[in-house]
Amino acid sequence: MAKKDVNQMSFLDHLEDLRWHLIRATVGILIAATLAFIFKSFVFDTIIFGPTNMSFPTYKWLCSMSQLIGIEETTFCATEFPFIIQNRTVAGQFSAHIWTSIYAGFILAFPYVLYQLWSFISPGMRTNERKSSRGFIIIASLLFFIGVLFGYYVVTPLSLNFLANYSISDKISNEFDASSVIAAVRSSSLASGIVFELPILIFFLTKIGLVTPKFLRKYRKFALVIVLIISAIITPPDITSQVIVAIPILILYQASIYISALVIKRQNKKQHVK
Repeated sequence: MAKKDVNQMSFLDHLEDLRWHLIRATVGILIAATLAFIFKSFVFDTIIFGPTNMSFPTYKWLCSMSQLIGIEETTFCATEFPFIIQNRTVAGQFSAHIWTSIYAGFILAFPYVLYQLWSFISPGMRTNERKSSRGFIIIASLLFFIGVLFGYYVVTPLSLNFLANYSISDKISNEFDASSVIAAVRSSSLASGIVFELPILIFFLTKIGLVTPKFLRKYRKFALVIVLIISAIITPPDITSQVIVAIPILILYQASIYISALVIKRQNKKQHVK
């Protein structure tokens, strides 16, 4: 059956079209999740529990940097973490396996999910708008994966290292529940991936007239406060970690101002041509 012209589609037709795009996106996530479920040893032993080993690349780099500036006593140079991971619920490991596979499926299938989203909204756009938005899937996916890697290699190690070595008494030993450690790795990585989509969000908000470069520059100070709050939420409460996380977010915000200005410039240019 031939697909109807977007201008001839009713509201119910649009809903039906959206439903099929969502179904295809869900199928893509489930396929990727199934692969993650099958290769559980690699997903958990290598990826999820990677930041719990002191041989993790981030700890080696931070240890080298600490020694370079003359700090010999640092938790980054320890041989092992002072905690053990255990499971204390009957279905804990199986539940962690399922949810981690779903998270992994979404991350792996993210470009395909974006493609389905783009396939739904692009027919309603003008030809020049589709051309100006060319490369959306590639750029958005690239930013997302960079964000995920940043969360995995920066946010997660800093958080785990701080919390694992934090103690209020020598009488207390850290015995972390497996679901808590796994959730920390998942949430930090996915949250960072979503935060790194800020330039894409600003691009579309500028396109529809909700955001301008003037607005972004005017409220830059407020944005700085918000960024520091976000950094404080997703990182341990020490200044160094918060600054390390805040810097790339501030760079993204500045890049968003540039992107917004570029969109406005193009729109003004098209109006002058008309």
